Amino acid sequence: MVLDSAEQQDGETDDAEERVYASEAEARQYRGTWYLPLPYDKLEHAPESDDYPTRGDGGAFRLTDLPRVPRVRHIIGPSAIMLGASLGSGETLFWPILVAQHGWAVYWAFVVGVFTQFFINTELQRWTVATGESVFRSFARLHRGWPILFLLFGFASLGWPGWAAGAAQVASAALGLEGVSVGAFGLTLPSWKLLAVGLMLVIWLSYQISSVMYNAVEAFQVGLLFVATGTAVVLFLYSGSLGELTNLPEAILNVGRLPEGMDIAVFLGGLAFAGAGGYLNLSQSLWVREKGYGMGNYQGRVKNPLIGDDPEPIERDGFTFRPTRLNVRRWRGWWRAIQLEHFFTFVVGLLVVATILMSVSSRYTPGTTTGAISMWLTEIAPALSGVGALLVFLVLFVALFTTEYAIVESFVRNSADAMYEAFGRDAGWDLSRIFWRLLTVFTAWGILIILLFTTPFEGQGPFFFLVVGAALSGVMMWPYTALTLVINTTRLPEHVQPGWLRVVAMWWASGFYGYFSVLLVGQTLTTWTSGETFRAAAGVVGSGPGGYVLWAVFVLVQTYAVVRSIQGKRQAAGTVDAADGRDRLFS
Repeated sequence: MVLDSAEQQDGETDDAEERVYASEAEARQYRGTWYLPLPYDKLEHAPESDDYPTRGDGGAFRLTDLPRVPRVRHIIGPSAIMLGASLGSGETLFWPILVAQHGWAVYWAFVVGVFTQFFINTELQRWTVATGESVFRSFARLHRGWPILFLLFGFASLGWPGWAAGAAQVASAALGLEGVSVGAFGLTLPSWKLLAVGLMLVIWLSYQISSVMYNAVEAFQVGLLFVATGTAVVLFLYSGSLGELTNLPEAILNVGRLPEGMDIAVFLGGLAFAGAGGYLNLSQSLWVREKGYGMGNYQGRVKNPLIGDDPEPIERDGFTFRPTRLNVRRWRGWWRAIQLEHFFTFVVGLLVVATILMSVSSRYTPGTTTGAISMWLTEIAPALSGVGALLVFLVLFVALFTTEYAIVESFVRNSADAMYEAFGRDAGWDLSRIFWRLLTVFTAWGILIILLFTTPFEGQGPFFFLVVGAALSGVMMWPYTALTLVINTTRLPEHVQPGWLRVVAMWWASGFYGYFSVLLVGQTLTTWTSGETFRAAAGVVGSGPGGYVLWAVFVLVQTYAVVRSIQGKRQAAGTVDAADGRDRLFS
């Protein structure tokens, strides 16, 4: 076994807590973002052995020590952004209206979705914490086509500014604004359109105040999150909805059951947005790299190319650490901190805020037949009136705006990284410039969609685009969940692989989203073809010929993910001395 510098000098002192955990002064560096540059070209290359990640279609990793572990309170940030992304989707729209329409019997699916995403999100962080590379880089090491595939999925699901339009619609209703005449020809535009354009510009401008793009996002999102959460709690208490919580036992009695006639697209969208969902989840990897988690501390950050210092390099290939006792202890400390940060910020935050908003919708609009935004604006707000209506407007506006902000951030950051990993590195592109240009183009695209497309908004409301995007997000989660599981169990060494409990959880997650994706795709194709060829029955038996093909694809993908992950775990067992042969349940 090769000892790192600390063990070579201090012998057995590698067990001392101060060698594992960062000092208070050092840990405070993580409250912003922390980048520690290393002499990259002078670092030793990791050999191709069981002790280190598999290179695949990429270069060698550089060897260095894993940073000391900060306390959880110092690394809060990535999960808070993810929670903010969830506010205007699952927390205020999808699940409140599902509970209002179908009762608390569907609440079990929300809880299952939240905990399923907990495992998905933390597994998406694993490769980055272990190597400093993004999840898109791990996909590209398999094949360059994977990042581009997910980029296309991401645009299809998030390329429509429904949340900005929804927030603007809320503001227009609250302020009583009508159409506004613009231009020399007296053209009249709905007031919400101008407000929505203004919100998109505010998002773009906010990125120009910090040299590190991530810092601006975290500051804005955390601030908006506090406003939205605090207002939601006040609304819950003011509206007298506390008694609705006595209906929660109904959810336990109906676990696994869906009400008759429930729209699969809306339900899959709810499952995807029992959290952030879809393309948004992939951002966890990039946010933790920017924050400086683990080996991401050495990898470099996306800077604003117009202001601040010189850009930092996003290194060609990532880093890895020797599996010494000290480094393995640090890894376990990092992994514990990561799970606690995500659980207490994301999971607890979702369960609390979404549940209290479901209580309000269930109390005031049982059996509603309107869209989610209309439910809040035309039914709940008038019923509460006065202060209550003002609280509804404020919660809805901040939640929708926070989500649109996170969507712009997530789409741009993910897509810039996907383009960079697929072909930008080899072409000599600069990641920071890709990010800034894509931010500008995506903002302009959102404004164009808001101004030109009127029927979907005015006829069906912004919720139309939200349902479409959410359903596509749910379908997208199936392949990348399976792919992430395979990568983490076959390409990472034993001491940083997921434990069996997490492997089983990812089997569940892949099967969960795969099952409902087949139902949605079957339903969609059946509608388009006006026949039964692609009908996918919930119980499989009774499906059409095309439906059986869809179920066969599902079984093949799921079987491959399960078999490959089992093989990876077995082949890695006992190959790293410092892993001590134990499989920790939550590792």
